[in-house]
Amino acid sequence: MRVLIAGYQHETNTFAASKADWSAFNRGDSFPAFIEGQHMIDSMVGVNLPAGGFIEQGRQLGWDLVPASWCGATPSSYVTEEAFECISAALIDAARENSFDAMYIDFHGAGVAEHVDDTEGEILMRLRRVLGYDIPIVTSLDLHANVTFQMLTQADALVGFRTYPHVDMADTGILAAKLLERRVKAGVRERLAYRRLPFLIPTNSQSTWLSPAREHYELLRKLDAQNDTLSSFCMGFPAADFPECAPMVWTYGERATETLDVLYEAVSAPDQWRLKSVYLPDDSVTRAMTLAENSEKPIIIADTQDNPSGGADGNTSGMLHALLRNNAGRRFPRQVVVGLIFDAKTAEQAAAAGVGAVIHAEVGTAVETFTGELSEPPVKGAYTVLSLSDGVVELKGPMMTGLVTKLGQCACLEIDGVYVIVASGKMQLLDRVQISMMGLVPETMKIIVIKSANHFRADFSSLVGNIETDILIAKCPGPKAVDPGDYRWTRLPESIRVRP
Repeated sequence: MRVLIAGYQHETNTFAASKADWSAFNRGDSFPAFIEGQHMIDSMVGVNLPAGGFIEQGRQLGWDLVPASWCGATPSSYVTEEAFECISAALIDAARENSFDAMYIDFHGAGVAEHVDDTEGEILMRLRRVLGYDIPIVTSLDLHANVTFQMLTQADALVGFRTYPHVDMADTGILAAKLLERRVKAGVRERLAYRRLPFLIPTNSQSTWLSPAREHYELLRKLDAQNDTLSSFCMGFPAADFPECAPMVWTYGERATETLDVLYEAVSAPDQWRLKSVYLPDDSVTRAMTLAENSEKPIIIADTQDNPSGGADGNTSGMLHALLRNNAGRRFPRQVVVGLIFDAKTAEQAAAAGVGAVIHAEVGTAVETFTGELSEPPVKGAYTVLSLSDGVVELKGPMMTGLVTKLGQCACLEIDGVYVIVASGKMQLLDRVQISMMGLVPETMKIIVIKSANHFRADFSSLVGNIETDILIAKCPGPKAVDPGDYRWTRLPESIRVRP
């Protein structure tokens, strides 16, 4: 069987400021840059991405894998019309120019363009105009996909991640291959049952390392094993202001309705998804300092409202202000680190001065937050340049293992005993190598402030003593609301509540 392989990844926060233009899909900072041809297939092997898992499984099954194109960009505001049309054209041209029996697409599932609400559904519709409905199309989706009716009806089958942090991306590609096998063996589409939840789930309530999500995905696997179904629960990306932004449960198989009824009843109880402890910046720092006094392991603060994986730019300085206001670096000198702060200007300034130099810099940017107000101003001061890096590093942690990221010029600076890692590319801090590449040893830190919401847990949870108490969620002014009810929604229907 000849299978055409393609990919397009973008998670769109319509409330954020920076858009994803064509260059964003060609930088290669947090995702591989736009790639096509045989090199696309070869470069995915051994990488913890859905396409990597599908390719390895397809080769084991003896399929003839035909490359189209793959691209991804750091989450942000809308995909520009130009960028989307370039991406769509590449996929449509590949579908026209190649002979194949089936198609697999490595989608995110939460893409919104300037002119298209549902970019994945639009691509599927355009492909159907070229291919008709006899060619099976199977796609994998991120757990945060906002699954639309058009996606469910235009694809033969969809399957979402089952972990957050997403340590099962390659495994999901394998599941997509199994869905394709099932589809081809059956000769027709499998029975589908689906249902949308009537409320948004805060991202920080979605971790499958914690309750209740952990137990729900265990139930999902149990039901699939019992009923020979293949199910997905995408908790959604609650920052895209369009009518179908909401969690979705769906399943394939003869007993799909039976599986769906049990799973939906479990996940749809709203109280379980409400936000738990969230700290204001100064409170998070003072709490972390108290915990660090009696801990031999680091305390982690997640600067979640400036998370580059949630559409923010990762460039605010509010948590750095809080660390300095509360003398964290003086209490634990050279044992406090914050990063990654997107600040190419300061990184270049540090590189020009060299290691050991003292530079007078302004770290961070005052940005417009989702409330319309500005975040805190840059932190002005004298910084010592501790180390420099070109930002090219292979990720070693459980998430995106094997992916080489290209963050451009990076620098580790020190101010009042606090280490600050600045980078020229946008990416959340999700892997310890992003700290160790600067010559630091994360295991020896007392406090680590991370611009991330939850993905950091995959590699950093093993550093802390207790994942329930020693990881703090900070609500520092930024573009990505920890509580989706804080956004100014205009397009959600009344049937979908902004809070559980």
